[in-house]
Amino acid sequence: MEYDTLIQVLASTLRLTPPLLLACLAGLYSERAGVFDIGLEGKMLVAAFFAGAIAAVSGSAWLGLGAAIMASTVLAMLHGFASITLRGNQLISGVAINFLAAGGTALLGLNWFHQGTQTPQLNGAARFSEITLPFADSVKDFPYLGPIYSELLSGHWIISYIAFLAVPITWWALYHTRFGLRLRAVGENPEAVDTAGISVIWLRYRALIITGILCGIAGAYLSTSMNAGFVKNMTAGKGFIALAALIFAKWRPWSAMWACLLFGLLEAISIRF
Repeated sequence: MEYDTLIQVLASTLRLTPPLLLACLAGLYSERAGVFDIGLEGKMLVAAFFAGAIAAVSGSAWLGLGAAIMASTVLAMLHGFASITLRGNQLISGVAINFLAAGGTALLGLNWFHQGTQTPQLNGAARFSEITLPFADSVKDFPYLGPIYSELLSGHWIISYIAFLAVPITWWALYHTRFGLRLRAVGENPEAVDTAGISVIWLRYRALIITGILCGIAGAYLSTSMNAGFVKNMTAGKGFIALAALIFAKWRPWSAMWACLLFGLLEAISIRF
């Protein structure tokens, strides 16, 4: 494989990985709190729809991102109400959210925009633009190192950098804060946490709020960064792939990042070749 082709494949990997990584970290928080969340796919899909819809109407990608986070968090709270407050089956609740998202986004898209089941095309400020890192244009002609900086590391969307920055933040939050210690304890031994006078229910809801936020950002990435709008079922199983990566990584943030990069690399290779 030529060097330029390798750089292009790796750059494509970094573009395909963020939604997987954000959804994987979202599942990590809920799993650590003792809530199995198979509804990552549905939350991402709803977030992608509302990000594309609000960005198309308002002309602002940032408003679309905010709407995506709100929509995803609402579904996360719905899942929490069913599985935590009502103590229902977590698997059934997650599957119901996926079905609700798949049918609801198609129905709303058809009735709101009358363009099949998709939102209008996003242009200008309604879509996040790629970020060029400092001196990227100056060093691009340097052998070997130039393409790594100018093509591999530069030229991504802001949510891409947020996704990879979320990995050390998650690691620090889970293993070096009181919140992380309690969250892990809730998932491993909720009776002991309850005996210590800490609200198990409130901690699990807080974990699901974080899950909703991260899934919202992942969904917004699909419709306002990678693509110029929402199309039906555009998540294409990424939520399930993220869940598989999380299990493969044994619920650890750094391992989750490498697992998602592996899935992103395989997808990039399949697209390229």
